[in-house]
Amino acid sequence: MTEKSLGEFIQTMPKAEVHVHFEGSTTPASMLELAKRHNKLDLLPAQDIPGLQQWFQFSDFNHFIDVYIVILELIRTPQDFALLAYRCGEDMAVQNIRYREVTVTPFGHTDMQAEKGLTIEAILVGLEDGRQRAKDEFGVEIRWVFDVPRNLSFPNDDGKYDPYPAERTLEQALLGRDYGVVGYGLGGYEPGAPAKPFSHGFAKAREAGFLCVPHAGETFGPQSVWEAIDDLYADRIGHGVRSIEDLALVEVLKERQIPLEINPTSNICLKVYPDFASHPFRQLDEMGVLVTVNSDDPPLFNTTLTQEYHVLAEEFGYSRADLARIARNAFVVSGVESEIKQKLLAEFDAWVAENI
Repeated sequence: MTEKSLGEFIQTMPKAEVHVHFEGSTTPASMLELAKRHNKLDLLPAQDIPGLQQWFQFSDFNHFIDVYIVILELIRTPQDFALLAYRCGEDMAVQNIRYREVTVTPFGHTDMQAEKGLTIEAILVGLEDGRQRAKDEFGVEIRWVFDVPRNLSFPNDDGKYDPYPAERTLEQALLGRDYGVVGYGLGGYEPGAPAKPFSHGFAKAREAGFLCVPHAGETFGPQSVWEAIDDLYADRIGHGVRSIEDLALVEVLKERQIPLEINPTSNICLKVYPDFASHPFRQLDEMGVLVTVNSDDPPLFNTTLTQEYHVLAEEFGYSRADLARIARNAFVVSGVESEIKQKLLAEFDAWVAENI
């Protein structure tokens, strides 16, 4: 057997991804298509793909939010959700990603931008149409995590918590149970929006059988991860890299095998760490924490899941066997139905047996 190049090895390796945002996966091409569809080209700084690609180049967090808000404004109908879900599956096929858990923020469409007139039922119809077409054409499996936009629960400077976004998102997740919703999350900017007040939503989500997958330990340190574990019943931690700052926390993550959904390029872009040399991915892995690698908001950070595996190899010095081990973790920690998970793992293990 001729040994594959590193690029070919990573490309052909079956992959899973458990931390990627639906809205943040919108490409410049899809954005332009939606703007034309809704006669909203005036929202864009350029009206061609090269110009939009240049606009997408990440500069700082405020720029990231500006792009994200425009994306939210352009997703207006069930057909838009169907298009983006289908494009997600198309991208999976290109990268040989066999399974994705994609985070959607329905509250941002139904309530934050209520003027669009979107209902959760319409959103679910669109997501399901795109998801099923992607499965039929590409053989990929997509499931959804519905997350709470944490900052909208603290609308004023007085620190008073509004439980409505969490309760509303849980209602939406429950309606989506038959449309591939498997998880309940918490996203947004951590400063000024602590995790603990959201415990009521996560307690109910856990009772309902959803995976609890809050973001924590990204812009804030270990305390937010402790809150995610102790107060939000976290089955996985979105990001979680700053757990490295508390060895007692690392030990808990190791003992309980609570997975971390790590996004290296995102962490560098958002200045959680200044460079890959400072990033603790390998350190956490070697300390026994269950780690996965993910792309977060890939076009906005100019990355892909495939590229993140190149980062592991080229920046962190991972061998091919280690890349396969990390890749397997994502299948293991996924929330997909047991029968499908076992099928995906069997296919992955067969590939590894032939290629390592």
